[in-house]
Amino acid sequence: MHGIDAGARGSTLAVIMQDRLQALISEYDASAPLERAWTIPAPWYSHPQVAEAEVKTVFGCSWQCIGRAAQLAQPGEFVATDVAGEPIIAVRGQDGRLRAFFNVCRHHAAAVVSEACGRRDLLRCPYHGWTYGLDGALKGTPDFAAVQEFDPERNGLVPVQVEQWEQFVFVNLDRTATSVRNFFGELADRVPSLRLDAMRFVERRSYELRCNWKVFVDNYLDGGYHVPYVHQGLNSVLDYKQYTIELAGRGCLQSSPVESASASDEAVGETRRGTAYYFWFYPNFMLNWYEGVLDTNLVLPLAVDRTRVIFDFYCGPEFSDEAAMRSIAVSDRIQDEDVGICESVQRGLGSRAYRAGRLSVRREAGEHLFHRLLAQDLKRALKAAE
Repeated sequence: MHGIDAGARGSTLAVIMQDRLQALISEYDASAPLERAWTIPAPWYSHPQVAEAEVKTVFGCSWQCIGRAAQLAQPGEFVATDVAGEPIIAVRGQDGRLRAFFNVCRHHAAAVVSEACGRRDLLRCPYHGWTYGLDGALKGTPDFAAVQEFDPERNGLVPVQVEQWEQFVFVNLDRTATSVRNFFGELADRVPSLRLDAMRFVERRSYELRCNWKVFVDNYLDGGYHVPYVHQGLNSVLDYKQYTIELAGRGCLQSSPVESASASDEAVGETRRGTAYYFWFYPNFMLNWYEGVLDTNLVLPLAVDRTRVIFDFYCGPEFSDEAAMRSIAVSDRIQDEDVGICESVQRGLGSRAYRAGRLSVRREAGEHLFHRLLAQDLKRALKAAE
């Protein structure tokens, strides 16, 4: 009886939690046009059930950038990371083909590769020595000769969808997912004209913020709304009146002419030139391009109120190493300004004085798109749990 009662209590609790998630999701009207729309409700930025659903249907069903193509150019080169809570490895095969797998040994589930990147001829699990080829096939099982009804061909590493797009490598845990290009939509076709292949990688920096990952994305997608108030140096070169926002598919492109001569800071004027293009691709990948410089942003949730943003910095051949470092210093200052405002927003989202806010029709179409796409994925999470 005790076991039955415990099972019944567990089932009841699951129903209550599901009802709570459904109630939270139903608070947001994704059908409202921008001029009548509200933001997603404040609890979406702090409720653990929302965060759990996001792992499954946002990060677990979207294309996630895991590295640079240059890291996987030669046979045996690999990159290992986590995606939606799953350990993943991507590797270039001896046949030149790019593949990705769950980084989980089929014997007793240890990570087959523990380094973040490198090069190997074979993938050997450090726990019991099970060995896999670069194609994921099981090659060696020490002291396993007497085991019956075991088929090595059915015990290779479990594959994951992987693609190279531009200079980046993406994986998707959803086996039925469409291609990166189709997932991102037509804005992806605007990127090749920027000639990212002509840029060299400079360095990676990582920032941790005490806020939900969506707060950072909201801030990025507000159409420059916060720039005059938060980023004085950047505001001195962007033409705020000519700032444009374009939406297509699962992407948003913000752009603005850059007036370098009007810069209030010499380093800003030197490294922010031409036209600024800010690409966002759902849910968490950004490209920030100015003439001769690029940084990418990858936004990763660590907890409901903690986020890591990974910046990869690039520059064109016309930029010296010294000039590239000055550009990174400018980005650092901008990021520090964003950290402060994002953490302030997270604190405010927890206040009884706030539930949701309105959106600027002129500026915040990108944020509106983000919220509608997010709501669509969270509704899928509800349906999957039925």
